Amino acid sequence: MRAAGRWLRRWYGASPLHLLALLAALALGGYAAAAVVAAGPWRGFAVWFAVAIVGHDLLLFPLYSLADLSARRLLPGWAGGIRERSRAGGKGVQTAGRVAPPVVNYLRVPAAFSLLVLIVWFPLILGLSAGTYHRASGLSASPYLGRWLALTGAMFAGSAACYAWALRRAGRRAGRAG
Repeated sequence: MRAAGRWLRRWYGASPLHLLALLAALALGGYAAAAVVAAGPWRGFAVWFAVAIVGHDLLLFPLYSLADLSARRLLPGWAGGIRERSRAGGKGVQTAGRVAPPVVNYLRVPAAFSLLVLIVWFPLILGLSAGTYHRASGLSASPYLGRWLALTGAMFAGSAACYAWALRRAGRRAGRAG
């Protein structure tokens, strides 16, 4: 059995569990595509999917790549995980001091989820469909902006707490090692 696992890992390049997860994802995607086609309005779905791909690849990807590059440039000592600079004053050199986890990851995750929520709910957050929403549900769309801002703030606060915890763990490891 182990020989078969080693052969599969060499042939496939990853563990059998990875292959199983990939096959399950493909099966789920196939089921979803079949359900859309069976439901009838598959042309509208195909157009929406094509526009989403083009919109992401031509508009959103360059924008959030630029934002990520800007964040890494604004935080040069922190973005790569270096807490202290060398005594010679060089950048990017690990010193005997503690090494912090890269802060850019703790900014990327809440920003990505905040933008995802904004993209999904932007007509209600920005009040663009307040009248339609009120006619359909009888509710006001006014709380959406405040709730989105609160959710964004909570995600960044949680990320800051996780970063503080990671800094503390890095300090403990450096204390034990040195």
